[in-house]
Amino acid sequence: MDKNVVVFIVPIVMFICTAAVIFGLRYMSNKERMAMIEKGMEIGSSKAPSQPYKNLKWGLLLIGAGLGLFLAFVLDNSVFNNADQWGNKENEPIYFSLIAIFGGLGLFVSYLIEKKEALTK
Repeated sequence: MDKNVVVFIVPIVMFICTAAVIFGLRYMSNKERMAMIEKGMEIGSSKAPSQPYKNLKWGLLLIGAGLGLFLAFVLDNSVFNNADQWGNKENEPIYFSLIAIFGGLGLFVSYLIEKKEALTK
C-alpha cells in the first residue's frame, strides 16, 4: 500500500469507528431505559453511593508511590552506585517494584483507617 493512501484512510476509519462506538453506546443506553420503563422501575433512582474516603485513598496511594520512587532513586544512586552511569538500565525493576509496594502500603493504610472509622460508628 502506498503511504499516502494510508495517511488518507486511517483518519476516516478512526472517525467511522468512533462514531459507531458512540452510536452503539447511546443505542444500548436507550434500550436499557426502555426495558426499565417496561418493568415499572424508576429511571433516575440509581445514584452512585457516596465515597467519603476517596480523597484519603488517592492521597495515600500517591504518597506511597512517591515514597517508593524516592527510595528507589536513593537506592539506585547510593547502594548500587549508578549515579555516574545515566544510560544504565540494570536497576529499572527497583523503581517499578518499590512504587507498587509503597502504593499498596498506602492503600492498605487507607483500608485500616476506613475500617477503624466504620467500627467506631
